[in-house]
Amino acid sequence: MKLVGTVAVITGGASGLGEATTRNIIKNGGKAIILDLNEERGKGLAEELGTSSFFVQTDVTDEKSVERALDEAVNRFRKVNVAVNCAGIAIAEKTYGGRGVHDLAAFTKVIQINLIGTFNVIRLAAERMASNEPNEHNERGVIINTASVAAFEGQIGQAAYSASKAGVAGMTLPIARDLAQHGIRVMSIAPGLFLTPMFETLPEKAREELGKMTPFPSRLGNPSEYALLVQSIIENPMLNGETIRLDGAIRMQPK
Repeated sequence: MKLVGTVAVITGGASGLGEATTRNIIKNGGKAIILDLNEERGKGLAEELGTSSFFVQTDVTDEKSVERALDEAVNRFRKVNVAVNCAGIAIAEKTYGGRGVHDLAAFTKVIQINLIGTFNVIRLAAERMASNEPNEHNERGVIINTASVAAFEGQIGQAAYSASKAGVAGMTLPIARDLAQHGIRVMSIAPGLFLTPMFETLPEKAREELGKMTPFPSRLGNPSEYALLVQSIIENPMLNGETIRLDGAIRMQPK
């Protein structure tokens, strides 16, 4: 699928990996709908990018909220043929430790946003993609999710986050199989340590030390590198049903 003329919805599209993806799609001739809770950042980015983009304040865990955003995308740009799921949260809390047992509500919230929210967007986006005219490869849509290396090497305090991201990775193949008959591909990306808003608040020295954990290149990943892989997945019709690690060969230690 070519990026030129592509209409993509990007959750968490106003910052970090989502923002980089939004910018790259616009840069390469596509159109982007920014789905995010942060109204100030979302509107600001859409205004900067011009008429090829617009913002819809969206809660990925809410069915009506996502439906409204997708319907607005179709009304404005006539179709949706790419969905990129970047919305997510992370917490650090041990199953049991000095502060007692893991808060169940906190665990549930992470699963609700990272896993169930991702699936909510997938199912509703697929419904709209299924009515698209197929291209020369018989594709009607591409869905790209964000897992994490924590899905495979979760650290101390990452039970909730790792469970949510392992769920994203685990559902990638069965959903790809579900949607194959409709010409919709489904992929996931598992980033390592990337310079997202979570790390931007750290001192530069701390960021450098974190970056050294990556074998090569020994630095934090740039969101633009995530966006480049999104582009490659969109453009390569044989990529389907897999989770790709984007991590500079890092394998996370317990802490």
